[in-house]
Amino acid sequence: MIEPRHRTLPAVLRRAAERFGERRLVSITGGEWRHRDAAEIAARRAGALRAAGIGRGDRVAIMCANRVELLEVFLGCGWLGAIAVPINTASMRPQIEYYLANSGAKLLVLDAQFTSRVPSAAPQLWVTGESYPPPAEPLPPADVQPGETLAILYTSGTTGPAKGVTCPHAQYYWWGVNSAAILGVREGDVLCTTLPLFHINALNTFAQAALLGCSVAFEAQFSASRYWATMRERGATVIYLLGAMVPILLAQSASPLERAHRVRVGLGPGVPLPALQAFHERTGITLIEGYGSTETNFVIATRPDSERRGVMGWIRPGFQARIVDEQDVELPAGEAGELVLRADEPFAFATGYYGMPDKTVEAWRNLWFHSGDRVVREADGAFRFVDRIKDAIRRRGENVSSYEVEQVLLSHADVAGAAVFPVRSELAEDEVMAAIVAALDRRIDCAALARFCEARLPKFAVPRYIEVLDELPRTENGKVQKYKLRERGVTPTTWDRLGRR
Repeated sequence: MIEPRHRTLPAVLRRAAERFGERRLVSITGGEWRHRDAAEIAARRAGALRAAGIGRGDRVAIMCANRVELLEVFLGCGWLGAIAVPINTASMRPQIEYYLANSGAKLLVLDAQFTSRVPSAAPQLWVTGESYPPPAEPLPPADVQPGETLAILYTSGTTGPAKGVTCPHAQYYWWGVNSAAILGVREGDVLCTTLPLFHINALNTFAQAALLGCSVAFEAQFSASRYWATMRERGATVIYLLGAMVPILLAQSASPLERAHRVRVGLGPGVPLPALQAFHERTGITLIEGYGSTETNFVIATRPDSERRGVMGWIRPGFQARIVDEQDVELPAGEAGELVLRADEPFAFATGYYGMPDKTVEAWRNLWFHSGDRVVREADGAFRFVDRIKDAIRRRGENVSSYEVEQVLLSHADVAGAAVFPVRSELAEDEVMAAIVAALDRRIDCAALARFCEARLPKFAVPRYIEVLDELPRTENGKVQKYKLRERGVTPTTWDRLGRR
């Protein structure tokens, strides 16, 4: 464990160079690094950032697929004391415009494939393969402190726009430490992830590798048909999956490749219990279940040797958890309430929401982070997820803001009212459903409305289901009663974008 004052990204990179030198650290599209390379790469990219006018505390937005430029800029920002702002590559122009404005980014680093989405008022641009500058003279590391912000990671809002989570250097360090401990990562392991680097799940695999002397392979994308061949080619020993990915893999025809690998353990939060069991039977791999959020850390997890499955797990050392009612009073075991969390170590959690002090105070009230998730603490201390309290949707590993989808729907001339909510899919995750009220003397063409959304929303946020209603159910003070819409769910009159029933 690194002493508190050295829980920063520059200190982690220098330590990795000294301890693990010639060992491979990263394999990613466009680059192969050894441990001794990372600090030098970060220092030279920091020099290029400085030459572009970026200084300590400035925000640098990055919208790239899993490729070397994203990692270079992220590390360069940390080395310089600037703040990285990764953007989901599925974002369309309205979301990109919001992220840039909200963060006040002075530079946008962009994959060439996304240039058509860039707003006209974008800041200075670096485009991969076009205007991405070469490394510059290396800079010495900034004297950043563990509590300074390393990154702003956007997480979907519920009743408003997405919130930028301010993640300090020490939180990133603890993500690496805790994830590695939970998975049993050890020196020399080969970590492999197909998840995107604009989320903390994939970002923290780099921290695990740098801290433990491992290598990490970042794949360009998830491919069910190629998954096991890729894991074998990489020599992977630790893998990272999300809930819906496991049923997708199990839907593939059984193959000898499912056991022709070196994978010892995998991370699999949110995987349905039958899929967990079937995955183990077919592959021999135990998936670790757990709970963490961008605002917190990897705080709850199961154990590889535990016979108890289908729960989030048990609270990890260094963290505290309670289940509380609406007044933040702790509830007894067996009773469902909101999960609230607290860290023992300084700056192991995010420090708030960028530019949103009211939302920060609301979420961290009474010195506990309020997760918005309804959970039960069982008699043996295990935590079991029940549902979401907040009006949020989780699809394909992404948080979908119902508010943002509703705003797009309401911008269509034929729509007078819209309510967006989750319904369950065949993959035991959320699908996006919209209840629509037509404007006066207008008729809703559901297919045309879906195409309208496709041009304005990330693909994962476009509603699959659309139901046209005469009116939305409301309370006496006019608030939409979405629980009634969720209970109603998909009906025989619901339009399905995939054409299924």
